[in-house]
Amino acid sequence: REREAGGGEAPPALNNLLEQLRTLEDARRDGTIELPDGSRLGITNPAKLFWPQLKLTKGDLLRYYVTVSPYLLPAVADRPLVMKRFPNGIDGKAFYQQRSRIENPPAGVRIETISGDIDPIDEPDASRFVGGSLITLLFTTQIAAISQDPWFSRVQSPLEADYVAIDLDPGDGTPFSTVLDVGRLVHDELAALKVPSVPKTSGSSGLHIYIPLAPGTTYESGMLFCQIVATVIASRHPKIATVERSVRARRKGTVYVDYLQNILGKTLATAYSARASDYAGVSTPLTWKEVFDGVDPRDFTLVTAPARFAQVGDLWAKLRTSKPANLETVFRKYK
Repeated sequence: REREAGGGEAPPALNNLLEQLRTLEDARRDGTIELPDGSRLGITNPAKLFWPQLKLTKGDLLRYYVTVSPYLLPAVADRPLVMKRFPNGIDGKAFYQQRSRIENPPAGVRIETISGDIDPIDEPDASRFVGGSLITLLFTTQIAAISQDPWFSRVQSPLEADYVAIDLDPGDGTPFSTVLDVGRLVHDELAALKVPSVPKTSGSSGLHIYIPLAPGTTYESGMLFCQIVATVIASRHPKIATVERSVRARRKGTVYVDYLQNILGKTLATAYSARASDYAGVSTPLTWKEVFDGVDPRDFTLVTAPARFAQVGDLWAKLRTSKPANLETVFRKYK
């Protein structure tokens, strides 16, 4: 194929792995790949079309993740993963999987039991996939999880959120330019509070704005903060922003300022994750200058994103290195 995902931008140590995957797909056969650390992983159906309209395959997705793994793995390290699996590609039936429930997973795939009941409808103390290793990333991709969706907390402190997110979700017919308008408003509100924030495209039609939190912050405190910010934005700018949960009740042309993703066990696709969108979008970290200047999320795809990441570096690292928000100070300002 002339247009191939994950081609030519990987670190040299990963080039051999890319070649192994390409050889399997070109031969249209199953096989076993060897990772740089010597671990081995069985690959099946690498030529299966995951994005039929774009002629992008499972092999393309695997190679994409190999290529961007130096950026993605730190973003999901130590975080339980929720999978949405597409065994027959984006046009087929998909299903969510919270628990690992995999018999005899390959050596090196990280599965952990998280102590305590974190979801009242789930059984307590059950095992989950945990991100951070290349073999776990590729194994979840092998079983048709297109995106990487980590918790906002880590296994070491599952009840404490490391960050929160405001999810800007446009209604039907609302252009991305309006999403950017609302994103700028959120930025300005956070900046006035001296709260750091890092934006990224969702990989579909929205924008995600993440805020780092201090160690020990509960999910409840983080969500309350996002709820306050979202409500302020929606009340000041009702023509373009809403916190109305009912889709039917939302004003046409508005962007839903969603703060409800900040609940224990809920997830968003991580930065650098592929998405099951019609254009094979990638959730792409942005600078705030890009948000203010204007971007088109459809420019960031499985095919085009690796070159961008190689050029601009790991913009998402800012989420891990910025001084966290002081929520106590923020709450006092909103009183």
